[in-house]
Amino acid sequence: MAKRWRQYSYADQQNHLRQVRIVLIWLFAFIVVYTLISGLLVSNRVLENNTMKPEFLAGDRCVFLSFTVHHLLRDKTEGSLPFQRGQVVLVDRTAGTGRPFLRTIFDSFVRFFSFQRYSLFPKDDVLFVKRVIGLPGDTVSMNNYVVRVKPAGEQYEFTEFELTSADYIPELPQVSPLWDESLPFSGFMDSKVLGKGECFVLSDDRSTTNDSRTWGPVPAASITGRVLIRYWPLTRFKRY
Repeated sequence: MAKRWRQYSYADQQNHLRQVRIVLIWLFAFIVVYTLISGLLVSNRVLENNTMKPEFLAGDRCVFLSFTVHHLLRDKTEGSLPFQRGQVVLVDRTAGTGRPFLRTIFDSFVRFFSFQRYSLFPKDDVLFVKRVIGLPGDTVSMNNYVVRVKPAGEQYEFTEFELTSADYIPELPQVSPLWDESLPFSGFMDSKVLGKGECFVLSDDRSTTNDSRTWGPVPAASITGRVLIRYWPLTRFKRY
């Protein structure tokens, strides 16, 4: 009987409302903090394919450092890039096409609570995971799927592996010697000079996977983050 009467107690009702408000405030604070962190600082991504094998496989879960703040301040950081040759990055080919900033931030929140199953953007509006091979001003060419790079202002060219401390081994396919070398996936590419603000990105799987061989160079502003940690599966945990 006493419990029943407490339902009509003004003090108990106020206390209950206060508890509900506290829970809602903490939930709202969590949402704000998470969306800001995931939108501006780091983001969690699940790799959907094997284009970066053998280093990364479909289903790998990684934390990426976001370049959002750097790109927002790009006028004050002219000439500096937040990434280096050899690093694995996120390439957003829709960058600069008017994708709403707030919608992008809340998209990370939706993906978090749906375990990466849902997004606020169409399925074909995705980020691509690639490796940076060439930077603005570089001259790049390819021979048997291995890239040679002559950095801007340098006299000599080097293989892609000599210009980075990143330890990686690309997946090099076997192709027929009769395959036309002018095709994007033949393993050969004539010298190409990267313009101002252009970067050359490739998949580690050098077979028929789309990258700068088919897209052409990508704007540096479209590179929105770099991998920090692969945390799943636990047996392949690694920091980059």
